[in-house]
Amino acid sequence: MIWNPKYETMSENELRKHQTENLIELVKKLYEKVPFYKNKMDDLGVKPSDIKDISDIAKLPFTTKNDMRDVYPLGLLASDLQDIIEIHTSSGTTGKPVVDAYTQKDLDIWAEVMARTLAMGGVTKDDVVQNAYGYGLFTGGLGVHYGVKRLGACVLPISGGNTKRQLQIMQDFKSTVLTCTPSYSLYLAEGGREEGVDFKKLGLKAGFFGAEPWSDSMRDEIQAKLHLKAYDIYGLTEIIGPGVASECEYQDKLHISEDHFYPEIIDPATGKVLADGQKGELVITTITKEGTPILRYRTRDITFLDHTPCKCGRTTVRMHRLLGRTDDMLIIRGVNVFPSQIEEVLLKLEGVEPHYQLIVERKGNLDFLEVNVEMNEKLFSDEIKNLEKFESEIEKELYSALNIHTKVRLVEPKSIPRSEGKAKRIIDKRLI
Repeated sequence: MIWNPKYETMSENELRKHQTENLIELVKKLYEKVPFYKNKMDDLGVKPSDIKDISDIAKLPFTTKNDMRDVYPLGLLASDLQDIIEIHTSSGTTGKPVVDAYTQKDLDIWAEVMARTLAMGGVTKDDVVQNAYGYGLFTGGLGVHYGVKRLGACVLPISGGNTKRQLQIMQDFKSTVLTCTPSYSLYLAEGGREEGVDFKKLGLKAGFFGAEPWSDSMRDEIQAKLHLKAYDIYGLTEIIGPGVASECEYQDKLHISEDHFYPEIIDPATGKVLADGQKGELVITTITKEGTPILRYRTRDITFLDHTPCKCGRTTVRMHRLLGRTDDMLIIRGVNVFPSQIEEVLLKLEGVEPHYQLIVERKGNLDFLEVNVEMNEKLFSDEIKNLEKFESEIEKELYSALNIHTKVRLVEPKSIPRSEGKAKRIIDKRLI
């Protein structure tokens, strides 16, 4: 189902006109009302009058997460404070949080793009959506909540955690849709297995999973264990929250709501804009945002864009599901390694669970990568010599994929810490 055909199936010319008009208005507003952006533009010698077409966006300055932290809390506010009716922030676990302030129009846009997201996965007003994203300053829970309400479906605002209660609610209220992080969905599947829950009988039809990178192999695992169709969704606190991009029923890349969010792909080293199909860092401009609009935000997410037509009929550009991040990319002896590459290998192997941890250490002048992987119960009962042989086989598979040697260690079932939010995949001891 296409929720908003007017904007989801716009012609290229109509969309370009819409984007251009909104960008011109946005740049004028930011130059006049946000000293941070006025200073940035002045440093580049750019004036609002220089922006005449959406292609002129390349003249504008980038914004980084550190920029947002530097002007915490409200240094990017572009509307009067009395017009702000809701504020969200990132966790701030690695520094000051980033802030997203919303006007009523911003909340309407958020509800709209999340309604599109849910409709892409076949959600209708007849569905019951169990929303296991966290509510609060984190954008996940309320973003989904607003979208479900806009769609007219029933929302169960259970938030994250308390797995036994999640499973009970799922059964009692006959949830048809699940929303949470992909790693938590597998945690639910594991908990359900222990509680004797038969997911085949639950009636779940769709799941919307985001907030952390995940692979196609993990999708297969989720779909097999929860008996639903798993959709990848994408969003950031800095931009609006969830709803920036989503997969449709064909699960072939994520449609970006580019009537609200203008995407670019850049070379992360040079800042040069790259062509369709070229992998690089995703950059987003919030062309319709009022509260805290952002110019050319460097997401640090690695992906590529695809403007070819989608079978679903939407004309919006699609982004490939995340290939990694520039800031969780590991450099091991000169080789760039993303956790998602390792996950892709591990989840194709019989005998291991989709729970793993990467440990990086420096010995002398060399970096070493250890991959801890959980065995399933069947493999755990195997003989030691067979386990050692399997570890060697995994090491060969990883070398073939990564072109570096790793040390694989099979660990007991359930020994890797579980997370009800984003999974902690990397322990980098080089930083200690």
